Amino acid sequence: MVVVGGAGYVGSHCVRQLALRGHAPVVLDNLVFGHRAAVAGGVPFYPGDMGDLQLVERIISEEEIEAVMHFASFAYVGESVEDPMKYYFNNVANTLRLLKVVDDCGVGRFVFSSTCATYGIPTSFPMTEELPQQPINPYGQTKLDIENALRYLAASRGLKSASFRYFNASGAAPDGSIGEDHDPETHLIPLAIQAATGQREVLEIYGEDYETRDGTCLRDFIHVDDIADAHLRALELFEREEGAHFFNLGIGQPHSVREVIKAVENVTGLSVPVKSAERRAGDPPELWADASLARQVLGWEPGFETLEPI
Repeated sequence: MVVVGGAGYVGSHCVRQLALRGHAPVVLDNLVFGHRAAVAGGVPFYPGDMGDLQLVERIISEEEIEAVMHFASFAYVGESVEDPMKYYFNNVANTLRLLKVVDDCGVGRFVFSSTCATYGIPTSFPMTEELPQQPINPYGQTKLDIENALRYLAASRGLKSASFRYFNASGAAPDGSIGEDHDPETHLIPLAIQAATGQREVLEIYGEDYETRDGTCLRDFIHVDDIADAHLRALELFEREEGAHFFNLGIGQPHSVREVIKAVENVTGLSVPVKSAERRAGDPPELWADASLARQVLGWEPGFETLEPI
């Protein structure tokens, strides 16, 4: 099992879960955003890029790889708008190179880290997999492009795949060994914690005039280990199902920015200094998932269903 992007946030937690459950993960990561220290001890690590066909072929051959998990996408929505070519080169072109080697080497199983951003502005809630996929930014479009490629590869080449459209990844390993380590940090929960602990001066709330219960955006926060668990369950799915599969991952219970702030204050016992700011372009008022398909098909259940433990 090679985990591409296994030194990043979600990837490293998945590597940890794979190792804990008796699998033999191997990591390929170029460390653009990942951290070598986040990879569990004893796990083989290959520094390099997924677009390096010779390197990927060597890893597959030497490590006798039977499945690939892909977490190595760029994932900043704003940056994708400012520099779309960066996202198309990495998220699409390099992923297609990876898929070519996977196909050439006869690796028949592929697990893809997708995103709810493929839906664009949702037309109904909770969001099911049947909603139209109409991305409103290059990041979401690049993920949808790969989802479509996986559909065609399933039909023409027999590649078994599972794509997970997860919502707001959050949390850390329960033992605190790894967690979020982004630079710059953009996720709400660590930003709120940093504001509470004095690591940043203030937390900005982008828009307080949305048509929601308290005027702030509603989001579906899902623990990173629950995301990892779904990825591992995809391997079991491949033992009994063919084709390309697509799943939403979320708790199905949206929380507002204000509610997240309150949860951080409850857990830390500290106040979170806040400042109102203008809405950010492209921020939908609410995003939350119907993950019943993952529950039914994979037997998946989130272990973290409230904000405080996350």
